[in-house]
Amino acid sequence: MFARAQRKSDNTKYYETLGVPKSASQDELKKAYRKAAIRNHPDKGGDPEKFKELAQAYEVLSDPEKRDIYDKYGEDALKEGIGGGGGGSFHNPFEIFEQFFGGSSFGGGSFGGGSSRGRRQNRGEDVVHSLKVSLEDLYNGTSKKLSLSRNALCQKCKGKGSKSGASGRCYGCQGTGMRTVTRQIGLGMIQQMQHVCAECRGSGEVISNKDKCPQCKGNKVVQEKKVLEVHVEKGMQRGQKIVFAGEADESPDTVTGDIIFVLQHKEHPKFKRKNDDLYVERTLSLTEALCGYQFVLTHLDGRQLLIKSSPSEVVKPGQYKAIDDEGMPHHGRPFMKGRLYIKFNVEFPETGVFSPDQCRALEKILPPSPSNHISDMELDECEETTMYDVNIEEEMRQQRLQRQQEAYDEDEDAAPRVQCVQQ
Repeated sequence: MFARAQRKSDNTKYYETLGVPKSASQDELKKAYRKAAIRNHPDKGGDPEKFKELAQAYEVLSDPEKRDIYDKYGEDALKEGIGGGGGGSFHNPFEIFEQFFGGSSFGGGSFGGGSSRGRRQNRGEDVVHSLKVSLEDLYNGTSKKLSLSRNALCQKCKGKGSKSGASGRCYGCQGTGMRTVTRQIGLGMIQQMQHVCAECRGSGEVISNKDKCPQCKGNKVVQEKKVLEVHVEKGMQRGQKIVFAGEADESPDTVTGDIIFVLQHKEHPKFKRKNDDLYVERTLSLTEALCGYQFVLTHLDGRQLLIKSSPSEVVKPGQYKAIDDEGMPHHGRPFMKGRLYIKFNVEFPETGVFSPDQCRALEKILPPSPSNHISDMELDECEETTMYDVNIEEEMRQQRLQRQQEAYDEDEDAAPRVQCVQQ
């Protein structure tokens, strides 16, 4: 039954990797691994491949049963699982390192029993979504239920991808997940390119078809629907983030990333927000501006606010008024609110609305006009003028274009003239 194993393969490589003789004791193996692993740890700028080889060598030689198989039949026997050698499955090199040093890593700042997850894990990517909310939602607070799809670890195989829970090292990439292609691009010049191994899809592991998990088909993850209830708190701002920690796509030996919702609020037809203050505009007729006004303003929470002028108040065009504690709630302190600012615009009557008699009646009511103080002698000395309505923005645009054209014409006139000399 050991016919294949009797073809002895390399049984010195692991000793050479650790730099110890084949007669090394367990204490000598530990000392050699400790020194080499610290020196080659990737977090300290070491060689990741060398670090991985050290872990594999120590894992085999520190196990009496695996060491015996290795000494008798070599590395290939371990890969093929002969004599209970493990079928080529090696532990995560960072897991070996952390178990050796008492469950801590360089991330904890020491080797002496700092906190750890028990293994080094990469962190998965965060998933970011925009969440559109109305100004009413930000004023009152709201909750929204959202259904999302994500990858989740297969529960049947516990994320292993196989029925047995084991997997073998990919021979195509030697367990690295990457393959290097070398090609010649010129005389004496070569180019090396790395790409994800197609055989293991970058995992560094392969699972036989017979051993694949029937639920995830060896992918280790399955698609699942997840419903998240997003709570938008009162007073939150545009661009603020709501984070669901550890709810993104799951992957084996990976710390799951977060799902992040970024608030984007839609423009409101009536209210504008600046920080914790609200702004609204109101157009008054000339009569309201001069004689008083009152109107009802429906707030973002549905309350009806009565807005009215003070007795004998005259409102000027573009004038602002403020109401305390009617702005946006402060985030985290919703009982405190900003101000509500109202900008008043005054709509003047069209030309020709008032008859001469009405104008004379208004002159008696309104403050005297400065034009009434011009004497007849001054009027006789004045020249008559004619005015017309203009669009000042269009006028300024036309003037800019004219100046640009004149500058261009001046440059053309200043260009040197080249004459041909006839022989």
